[in-house]
Amino acid sequence: MNVEGRCTQMAVGDRIRLRREEKSMTAADLARMAGVTKGYLSQIETGQVPKPSGEVLYNLATVLGTTVADLLEKEIMPNTLNIPDALKTFAEQEHLPNSDIDMLAMIKFRGRQPETVDDWRFLYESIKRTIAD
Repeated sequence: MNVEGRCTQMAVGDRIRLRREEKSMTAADLARMAGVTKGYLSQIETGQVPKPSGEVLYNLATVLGTTVADLLEKEIMPNTLNIPDALKTFAEQEHLPNSDIDMLAMIKFRGRQPETVDDWRFLYESIKRTIAD
């Protein structure tokens, strides 16, 4: 996934696996915490179950700290965020998920945003250190 290719379609199982890996979770941990079997989660992630129930998606999203809309790759509201060039560069270098890019793009202090890649990196690392997973 890259910043420019934000609309690229991924299967729901691929997005679940990606979010799980971003959280450094094992499939067994996610399955247990979401109340499904490891085998069923594996079937979802590999596309053998392309449309899990709403309840299962909700449980997976909750454990992964995201939304069902994110897992389904549906926008709740149109994305009109302006992503500064320095943030795009930083996001591509660090392979940031779209949710992190969007969060950073919304940050302004006294109407201003960071201007350099290093400034975006400092801000992102500060947030990661402050907010425990």
